[in-house]
Amino acid sequence: MKLATSTGDFGRYFPDNERRIRGLARAGFRHIDLSLYQDADPASVFMRDGWEKEVLHIRSVAEELGMDFVQSHAPGGNPLQEGAARDLLLAATIRSLEICAMLGIPNTVVHVGWADDLLYADKYAEEAYFERNMAFLRELIPTMEKTGVMVLVENTTHANMGDRWYLYTGREMKDFLRYADHPLFGAVWDTGHANVEGHQYDDLITLGKDLRAIHFNDNRGGGDEHVMPYLGTMCVDEILCGLRDSGYQGVFTFECESSARPASFWQGDRRRWKEERIAEPPLRVQDALERALYVCGEEILSAYGYPVE
Repeated sequence: MKLATSTGDFGRYFPDNERRIRGLARAGFRHIDLSLYQDADPASVFMRDGWEKEVLHIRSVAEELGMDFVQSHAPGGNPLQEGAARDLLLAATIRSLEICAMLGIPNTVVHVGWADDLLYADKYAEEAYFERNMAFLRELIPTMEKTGVMVLVENTTHANMGDRWYLYTGREMKDFLRYADHPLFGAVWDTGHANVEGHQYDDLITLGKDLRAIHFNDNRGGGDEHVMPYLGTMCVDEILCGLRDSGYQGVFTFECESSARPASFWQGDRRRWKEERIAEPPLRVQDALERALYVCGEEILSAYGYPVE
């Protein structure tokens, strides 16, 4: 099985994708999940004229290092917002599909949206939630069909969304994909989100062939932390059994960019002091954690008989 991780692991350390990719290579990774999460921004190199040159450049860097691109995360945002912000998110998401096509990436993860007036406790909100999200996703279909790139929707946790409607279970994701009714839509399972919710195996079995990718990350069960396995409470065996028993054929992709917790973090900032020389984890620490992440992936996959590619 291919073992991959995200360029977002080095997002805090390097502003450019070349150095992020080289960071992954130093740790031993040979398969890349290209994070475009921050690129719904007119200042992004991918949203400016000549963006194709940057794509060709990072492709050449990967080839030089003996690496390839296997997965991507589309720009983050809320598809259910309105106005200029929605227009920018749509344009950036379409651009992400074009980037994937140039790099040979088969799929990209696109977050569905949320709205304060669509509450999870309202049994009538589900169809409205599906339709309002499809209003955005249908605008991607012409580019999806032109490029052949799949769009994968992701589960989350109530710790992130509160009382709002979202996709929290494998069954809800499966129902949404049936509603979408297009062969280029699929699912990615985020193990950290599911760990907070408290269920994994049955969801993976329910998703079955609709599961095209995973975001493998851990937390302590109370919130979304994105740390490497064994730093939290997640049951690794439950997930590996679920992947095995569901017939999963995709890439084993980490999303653990916060194993070295930044000073400012959505789960709570680090305590500060009047003199700060080492508040942020140094690059050398991140390099060591990245290597440990690769070893962690080797051990997990080998324990279940998967040869590591």
